[in-house]
Amino acid sequence: MLGRHLSSGLLGAGLWIAAQAVSPHSVAAQTLDWQRVSEALVERMALQPGERVLLIAGPGRFDPLVQELRDEIKSAGAIDLGALSVADTTPAGWKTDFTRNLQGKSRADMEPLLQDVDLAVMMPGANPSDPAYGAMQDVLRGDRGRTIHFHWVGAYDLTEKVLEITPEIDAVYQRAILETDYGALAASQRAFEEALRGRKVRVTTPAGTDLQFEIGDRPVTRQDGDASAARAEQGRNLIDREIELPAGAVRMAPVEGTVAGTIVFPPSQWQGERVEGLTMRFVGGKVVSYDVDSGREAVEAELEAAGEAGRSFREFVLGMNPLLAIPEDGDAWIPYYGYGSGVVRLSLGDNRELGGLVTGGYVRWNFFPDATVTVGNDVWVRNGKLLR
Repeated sequence: MLGRHLSSGLLGAGLWIAAQAVSPHSVAAQTLDWQRVSEALVERMALQPGERVLLIAGPGRFDPLVQELRDEIKSAGAIDLGALSVADTTPAGWKTDFTRNLQGKSRADMEPLLQDVDLAVMMPGANPSDPAYGAMQDVLRGDRGRTIHFHWVGAYDLTEKVLEITPEIDAVYQRAILETDYGALAASQRAFEEALRGRKVRVTTPAGTDLQFEIGDRPVTRQDGDASAARAEQGRNLIDREIELPAGAVRMAPVEGTVAGTIVFPPSQWQGERVEGLTMRFVGGKVVSYDVDSGREAVEAELEAAGEAGRSFREFVLGMNPLLAIPEDGDAWIPYYGYGSGVVRLSLGDNRELGGLVTGGYVRWNFFPDATVTVGNDVWVRNGKLLR
């Protein structure tokens, strides 16, 4: 299955908009325990007294959580800077002198005003096209501050369709926030990173994918839910300072020249059209040829618009959170951007945010829920099941 997303505001194919196609605000049922979720989020922040915290949010369903979070932030001894609305309206009580000074300013004008923000929380409704979101990323690129991404979207079915956020999906996400064993998750991710160093990684699928690469000394971002300042200061790239909650994925840009082999895509959407039988061959991290059974014009159009980035391997991602695994009962779907255990993401495009060398802005995510991942001689994932 194929999925697409712009995690850091890169300019490519309108991908973030596609991921946000169904707003969580459209769900009427109030299924979330706002207080428990806010307590769990603030626990992951590990706030120090005096840290300055800003929420960036879209008004709607999650308004009660905004207030709960602000109360918890103050109780932790941090400074509540308020909640900046990314919409034309701002709910009562969100504004502070700090947010009033930001409202209506451009991304460039916001960036110097955000330099003293220790932590920004990207709440549901905020996305990289919003000036404040982009400006905060500019701060992060200067090795300053950290953000939490609390999007509450990113659910897909196995045909690339973005799913509406239902009460059932709410329940999965809330459980992942509240019940993840963060210590065990962190230990598993550290062990995987250690296994990767100095070894060749091979990814295969029943459909015929057979791709190999090495990561060398490239950064490995472990999305283990640690949103502390101490962890952020250890970051080597942009996404090390962008902490996803729910947590679960290990992300990396392989050394481009080591990427070789074949990716065989399941039926997927390119330029809004269904494409079947697409096989891409890579040498030195570049697409050297491809075949397709149907939809060639759509693939050609997307790659032409993407430029060199569209023919470049971007990223390997492995989901490791068992509470976000693809359900085995009922309809199968992929929770939260493939952060569940055993889900593999093989991406095309710009990988600068990961410490890579590919530029150009285009990003395309591709999900593989039935992959086998071998590191050296050790199998870590077999047919979509995490073994270690």
